[in-house]
Amino acid sequence: MFKPFNKTDREKRRAKKDALKKKKVFRKKPCRFCADKVEKLDYLDYMRFQKLLTERGKIMPSRISGNCAVHQRQMARAIKRARVMGLLPFVAE
Repeated sequence: MFKPFNKTDREKRRAKKDALKKKKVFRKKPCRFCADKVEKLDYLDYMRFQKLLTERGKIMPSRISGNCAVHQRQMARAIKRARVMGLLPFVAE
């Protein structure tokens, strides 16, 4: 037998749908290098970069680390140079 929806069920479903449509606004993390007023990143400061590597040795993306685009590029270049020099590992052990 057909059971019609009452108004409260319809309102509940619409409220769920509206809640899913709303996008959450995330605030971007401030760049730690801009905060410290670092002009240029050097590969010899490899201790700074260890926090920005994952457990497997990958470079964290800027959306997670919070770095600005300029410092993210400098950081990636410095990490790669430090790996070649043997200061940082290519992969985790």
